[in-house]
Amino acid sequence: MTDNRSAGSTWSADTDEFVRVEDVVKIFGDTVAVQSVNLSVKRGEIFALLGSSGCGKSTLLRMLAGFEQPTSGRIYLDNEDITALPPYRRPVNMMFQSYALFPHMSIEANVAFGLKQEGVPRNEIHERVFEALDLVQMAAYSRRKPHQLSGGQQQRVALARSLVKRPKLLLLDEPMSALDKQIRQKTQVELVKILEQVGVTCIMVTHDQEEAMTMAGRLAVMTEGQIIQCGTPQDVYAFPNSRFVAGFIGSTNLFDGRITVDEPDHIVIESDQLSRPLFVSHGVSEPLGMDVHISIRPENIRVTVEQPLGEGNWAHGHVSHVAWMGSYVRYQIRLDSGFVLEANVPGVVLEQSQAPAVDEEVYVSWSGDSATVLPS
Repeated sequence: MTDNRSAGSTWSADTDEFVRVEDVVKIFGDTVAVQSVNLSVKRGEIFALLGSSGCGKSTLLRMLAGFEQPTSGRIYLDNEDITALPPYRRPVNMMFQSYALFPHMSIEANVAFGLKQEGVPRNEIHERVFEALDLVQMAAYSRRKPHQLSGGQQQRVALARSLVKRPKLLLLDEPMSALDKQIRQKTQVELVKILEQVGVTCIMVTHDQEEAMTMAGRLAVMTEGQIIQCGTPQDVYAFPNSRFVAGFIGSTNLFDGRITVDEPDHIVIESDQLSRPLFVSHGVSEPLGMDVHISIRPENIRVTVEQPLGEGNWAHGHVSHVAWMGSYVRYQIRLDSGFVLEANVPGVVLEQSQAPAVDEEVYVSWSGDSATVLPS
């Protein structure tokens, strides 16, 4: 079907649907970087594109910014088709991974640069620059040069420079990658508060699942140029739709099995990696006899020295590794089948003196509603 809509035309959409990517494809030579992506982002939303390097997320971000043109498909912003608009005509600002601050300019001059290029009056520039610097708590550093600031402070300046032009859409490319873990965790929360205060719609790219789940109201998991699953962090974590998503978002134990009993309120799965059957307390769409994957998160695994009651949903093994993580204890347990299972046991449940040690015999168990059944 031919799409005759051109740049500048309007497209009728849900008033809450602020950004829409429609059947977008990007091909570089023989490489398909983005494959028929469809995506919508709400007004004022913080949305994350999450995936490993080379999955197409940065290419998609660059097409939103106008630095790359789609091979096919359309991009809409606030009901306007911006597919063919050059970057300087889009109400979009992008904060780069490197921050790209001018080293010879003061912080004030860095933030003011874009406004000067647009010919904004001097008095208005001064007012807007210090409004933006106040927002990110950097007004007191306005006379300094970038090299006199910490990484976290430089990140705030880059954010102020992006916000000072009052864009409709803010794009963040791996915004925390230059920061160490402790500063990164603090800055993630601060950045969300600033974005919510401003009310700007934001799309961020990251390979860090913790960052995406901390900052974004919704996220899309990408691989091989495609969006595999889209939803809230809670939904994507609790209800992954594929083996890839289950393994990519957080840690999980993935078993291979086959459905042997299929009732409306439960199913039974047999797995060579478990000596006893798996009882799942809900039905699934896969038919009887179908090969499936089963995902059980480490925090849903119980570790005991006593054998659990019941016919299934438990296994026997030996502790192969113990790591004290502060709030919880991470166990790696080699089951009798050879499968190495991971369990996270809350620290309040175990006292260090009573915790099973390496090589000790243990049992692991889980409830019938903690397993997610995925198509093979």
